[in-house]
Amino acid sequence: MSKLDMLIEKLCPDGVEYVKLGDVCELQNGFAFKSNLFKEFGLPIVRITNLDGINVDLTNVTYFDPNDYKTGNPLNFSIEKDDVLIAMSGATTGKIGYYHHDEPAYLNQRVGKFIANKEYLSNRYLFHFILTQTDSLYDLAGGGAQPNLSSNKLKEKILIPLPPLPVQEEIVRILDHFTELTAELTAELTAELTARKQQYEYYRDQLLTFGDEVEWKKLGKTLVRTRGTAITAKKMKDLHKKDGLVRIFAGGKTFADVDFDDIPHKNINKEPSIIVKSRGVIEFVYYNKPFSHKNEFWSYYSDNKEIDIKFIYYYLSNNVAYFQTIAKNMQMPQISIPVTNEYKIPLPSLSEQARIVSILDKFDTLVNDISAGIPAEIEARKKQYEYYRDKLLTFKVKADKK
Repeated sequence: MSKLDMLIEKLCPDGVEYVKLGDVCELQNGFAFKSNLFKEFGLPIVRITNLDGINVDLTNVTYFDPNDYKTGNPLNFSIEKDDVLIAMSGATTGKIGYYHHDEPAYLNQRVGKFIANKEYLSNRYLFHFILTQTDSLYDLAGGGAQPNLSSNKLKEKILIPLPPLPVQEEIVRILDHFTELTAELTAELTAELTARKQQYEYYRDQLLTFGDEVEWKKLGKTLVRTRGTAITAKKMKDLHKKDGLVRIFAGGKTFADVDFDDIPHKNINKEPSIIVKSRGVIEFVYYNKPFSHKNEFWSYYSDNKEIDIKFIYYYLSNNVAYFQTIAKNMQMPQISIPVTNEYKIPLPSLSEQARIVSILDKFDTLVNDISAGIPAEIEARKKQYEYYRDKLLTFKVKADKK
């Protein structure tokens, strides 16, 4: 029998009471700091952007001078080590932060602080419990574009299991140990992924660096430019099918798979091509199946048997920062057709192009496998923690005495 089982058997064999959060905890909302009075130095203000879902991140914190406030006393809204915070409104509503720093900070108005009755409730136990309430918090906030949590609803609607403090402390010990192990593994896996990416980038740069030993030509004089199709985001969503054979590309990671008859046949490209995503996130995409794209983008294919289109794709992708820099100078990040048409690309022999593509394909597969595998492993560890956390925080309900 584990220590936790023995504690439960000894201290709460008949089950555990589930009480309203407000019965054992108060909630303090923050102070209305004025953004025009934020300082570079001074006393730190914790805002909703400082809550990372687990801890409070003070990396990009803002500051204030209490002497700037003639009414109200912001110093009454302090937070200390071990305080549990929650975002009360906006896109991050319900996000939690545990304050693990030694230096005190101060609470902005859209952040709430739980004040537990320490006779019955451990702050760290409360923290682990609140992390199980994501769905409930979202429902209480009302969802929508501007969700908002009510302190009263939070205290009235959330029920918390309340075992004796020694049981809470043992649960905290187990979950903290699990969290620590998960964090260590995540750090190791992330370092491994970073090292592999850096190795890939080094060899890619070496392979794609050329001088006067090769011919250089303008992209627009070398490849054939093609257009996309006029389509809205809504229509893409409506047309999307799981088994669609034509992929339509939009900005970012957005796409729709559609049937051949869903868009004009003249707008469907069937050659292996480079898609130029020219607005928002500037990037190049290689695709070798039937496709189209929104008509503000364009694409290129090669009708020259001495050119490997994927080699050109790798070269452009390796130099995407050039195009992104140009895009940043526009009111909305974007590039024009002449920017790519006039860009000069190297043209080594076809055999050399093929050799480079073969090497980079293998590297790309390796990095993508690692990139998929490591985040999947991290996610698995997170799910494992959540599973055991939920098990540890679920108790037999104590029957009411009559």
